Order: sequence, then C-alpha cells, then structure tokens
Amino acid sequence: MLALPWYRSLRSQDRLAFQACFAGYALDAMDIQLFAFVAPVIMSAWSLSHGQIGLLASATLVASAMGGWAAGYMADRCGRVVMLQVTVLWFAGFSFLSGFSASFPQLLCARALQGFGFGGEWAVGSILVNEVVQPRYRGRAGGILQSAWAIGWGLAALTATATLLLMPSWIAWRMVFFIGVLPAVLVLLVRKRIVDSELFTTARTKPGPSAIFARPIVGATLRGSLLSTGIHSGYWVIAIWLPTMLRTERHLSVLDTGTYLAAIITGSFVGYVAGSYLSDAVGRRATFMLFAAGAIGFVIAYTYAATTNATVLWLSFPLGFFATGIYSGIGPTLSEIFPTELRGAGQGFCYNFGRGVAGLFPLVAGVGAAHYGLNHCVGICAGLSYGIVIVAALLLPETRGRSLDELEVRSAVD
Repeated sequence: MLALPWYRSLRSQDRLAFQACFAGYALDAMDIQLFAFVAPVIMSAWSLSHGQIGLLASATLVASAMGGWAAGYMADRCGRVVMLQVTVLWFAGFSFLSGFSASFPQLLCARALQGFGFGGEWAVGSILVNEVVQPRYRGRAGGILQSAWAIGWGLAALTATATLLLMPSWIAWRMVFFIGVLPAVLVLLVRKRIVDSELFTTARTKPGPSAIFARPIVGATLRGSLLSTGIHSGYWVIAIWLPTMLRTERHLSVLDTGTYLAAIITGSFVGYVAGSYLSDAVGRRATFMLFAAGAIGFVIAYTYAATTNATVLWLSFPLGFFATGIYSGIGPTLSEIFPTELRGAGQGFCYNFGRGVAGLFPLVAGVGAAHYGLNHCVGICAGLSYGIVIVAALLLPETRGRSLDELEVRSAVD
C-alpha cells in the first residue's frame, strides 16, 4: 500500500486515520460475520427454525439503520473521530455479551443492540477517509477501505472454523462471540493519535438531523437510500445464509464449507480492489451497473444452475467478486452527494437505511425456505436486490472527481 499514489499523497496523520478506519472496519466485519458461521450450531443447539435464525440476523441489520443515522448525525456535531471510537466500543461490547446468552430472546436482544454500533462504524470511518483523500483518488481509497470487509470476513471464517473444530459445539459458539471484543483493543491503541479532517473542523453550520429530508437535499437522500438498499439486500441474504446453505443443502462439513467460503472471500477482496479502480476510471454509475449485472448472473447460476459441489466451488470466486465488489463505490458516492455539514447524517442514514431494509431479506428467505427451499429463496431475493442497484445507478448523478469542498448547504436546508 505504501507504493500507491493516493496513499503517498496523504499526510502522516491522515495515513494513520486510514489505517485505523481500515482496521476498525475489518474487525467490524469479523464481529458481524461470526454469527453466520455459528448459526447452524445455534439452530441445532436450541432447536431453532430457519425463520428464527433469519430474525436474529435481521435484528442486527434493522437496528443498524437507526444506529447509523444517529452516529452519522453525531459525527456532524461532535466529530468523526470521537464517534468512530464510540461505535467500535459499542458493537464490540455487545458482541462479547452475546456469548452469555442463555435463550433465544436474550440473544435477539444482544444482537439488536450490537446493530446500533455496527450501523455507525462504517459510515463514520468512510466519511473520515473520503474527506482527506484527493478527489481523483477517492474511488480507489474508498474501495481499498471497503476491502477490509473481506479481511474481516476471512478472519471470521478462520476463527469460527478453528473454534468449532477444536472445541465442543456447546461452548464453541459462545467463544466465537467472546472473541468479538477484540475491536475494543484497537480504540485503546489509536484513540489519541487520529484527528478530524480539515473539512469538518472548518465547517460553519450544523443543521439538524431532519435537514437531509428538506429540499434540495432530499433527492440525494432518496437515491442514496435506494442504492444502498439494493447493494445490502443482495449481499446480506447471501452472506447470512451461505454457510447454512452449504451445510444443509450441499451437506458439506465445517472444513469443506470453509473451503467454499474461502473462494468467495478471495473473490470479494479482488472485487473490491477492481471495483475501486474502475470507479475512478469509468465512473461510479457504470461500475455499479456492471457489478450488479454480474452479480445477478452468478447468483442465479449458484443457486439454480449448479448441480454439483464442484460447480458450486468454481462459481464461488466470481460470485464473491461481483456480489461484494459492488460495494467499492458506495462510500465515495454517498460522500460526494452530501455537503460536509450533512455528510455524516446523510451518509449514515442512506447506508444504514439500506442495511435496515436489507435486514428483512434474510428473514424472508428463512421463512420461505420451509416451502420453497433455501437455494431458491436466496436466489430470488438476491437477484431482485441487484436489479434495484441498476435502477438506482440510473437515477444517481455521476460524481467521479467531485471536490467535496464545493458542496454547500443551501438556505433551504439551514
């Protein structure tokens, strides 16, 4: 990374901010993805239905909608750095507490509370990075930051697989959640070393949280929310149900499931990097549409056309490439459609409104699985979601190369 032009262009304090946000997002991803790997174990231990597991997943995502908006708004009021630290500590703490759950309602409550912090961490970190990077490099920096999700996903896969193989299942799933406290260590290490961007510190006005729904900003809010809804809905229905689908529909062992997931996660990382460069080269809108079309094709092939486990393995890499690489442009795009004074509230709301709506998709797929099969429900939900992305991309303006300090809060939203 040291040799990348956009990274060399950063000041030392901005490099540290990027590193902290990258690490925080990776650990955020690890925390939230751990659930997907232990879901089959919890389902068996507590005799839960697919619908109940879907509800546990959905609770975190739906709660993240409110948490993300609140954290984004507070980032506009109190600063990006302090809210980054608060959100990391929040989701790490409730991940740890999830391991003590003695019943389904207790775990449901812990997962929902975890979602409040989970919703805010990405939005705040992404804004901080986008505000310190030069416009011509913003797509690349945002995409590389997004690739931290693949790193965290991989850490979750390794952690959960090793724990489930080495420990009895009754304690292994709890230990997996206890490990989720690790992000809190990051805050203790870097909390005094990163500072807010100059764009934020020089902002003159601080509008209220409802300003993103006033003219003329409301159009950006609606379009950004639609884009986020499509991207999140497609990804989460795949991410939540894939380990269970491989275990129950394909009858793979814990170790074999890890192999298939490794292919998807590797494809995800490559997709993030490729998407970040394409976003700067051909524009945000074209990149969204290209990745959405690829995701539709490969998710249909994965859930409908694949007849053997070998075929599923070969399809795993391109599925990860398109289904998660599509996230590369969302951070820069959302930052580029909101002025500095509203960037936290706007980006926090749009990104997490989409994630909140997306929380319904794992539940719908889980409930429908009892009647139509998990494979088919996942394929239908994901395919529809990426169709929404194409519509949203057509409605959004092209923002590649836009200077953030040129965006202002107009009198209508003061």
